[in-house]
Amino acid sequence: MNIELRGIAAPEGWPAPGCRCASCNRLRAAGVRYEPASVVIDGVPLEACPRTDVPGGFEVRAPHGQRALVAAGPGARPEPSAGAEYDAVLLDLAGSPEHLGHLRRTGAATSRTEVVAIHVDHRISSPAELERRMAFWNRPRHGPHRTLLLGGARSGKSAEAELRLAACPDVLYAATGPVSDDDPEWRERVAAHRLRRPAWWRTVETTDLVDVLESETGAVLVDGIGTWLTAAIDEAAAWDDPALAQPSLDDLVTAWRGTRARVVAVSDEVGLSLVPATPSGRAFRDMLGRLNQRLAAESEETALVVAGRVTELG
Repeated sequence: MNIELRGIAAPEGWPAPGCRCASCNRLRAAGVRYEPASVVIDGVPLEACPRTDVPGGFEVRAPHGQRALVAAGPGARPEPSAGAEYDAVLLDLAGSPEHLGHLRRTGAATSRTEVVAIHVDHRISSPAELERRMAFWNRPRHGPHRTLLLGGARSGKSAEAELRLAACPDVLYAATGPVSDDDPEWRERVAAHRLRRPAWWRTVETTDLVDVLESETGAVLVDGIGTWLTAAIDEAAAWDDPALAQPSLDDLVTAWRGTRARVVAVSDEVGLSLVPATPSGRAFRDMLGRLNQRLAAESEETALVVAGRVTELG
């Protein structure tokens, strides 16, 4: 199936007329404009192909019989026909990348399905950002592949981790934080994280990351390494003697190196903060900093997240 895109944008185009947002202003300043979505399949305009409406969009037949599922507009999530397996899906990936994960989960989109972003607009910061996201949304669901995301508190590192795996059909979310049912603020934080995640993601609350890394082969999100380290130090009673926790750190690095999973892990970047006032705080900072270095050395990708912006570290 040959898909020609003559326009990829939402109905108003990108930049949108009169819009003063940063995304639209960047394109306007560069003299760039993307026209509303216009698609030609095997030489035939999309609107001229045989069409069947489905909730959230429609499916079309290409001249040679191939099938494509198309989102009706921004925010639309087209549902596949029963038993359908599409040769291409044209989706609002700027707004709903997790819908691609849903289609892959149901078998409507497979490894052979061409994935195309349409209805693109200022919900995404730039064409380069769309290209960056498409690269990991089209990545194979299985590993081995390791990504370490570093950042400070409220930097957006967890949201970036979820975004990177949004198009996967199945994700195991390994939450290493403590269960604090008596802490309303903590419960609110946990609930906010869950609402961001697709409903079909599996969640396990565990500090046994070695078992997770050794047993899983699909997509895994670990959030996060800092809380895992706290538990490891507690378990080894190592706050006064950090060396007691070292075997656990060594085991984690070994499991990270040997995993078959496609894993994205979140960790705190401690090198830019104030020097902790207590010996135990300084010990934790030093241990996490060294652990981050070791995991980064065994990762295909490492990135720093600051104010929701991502810098790849190589």
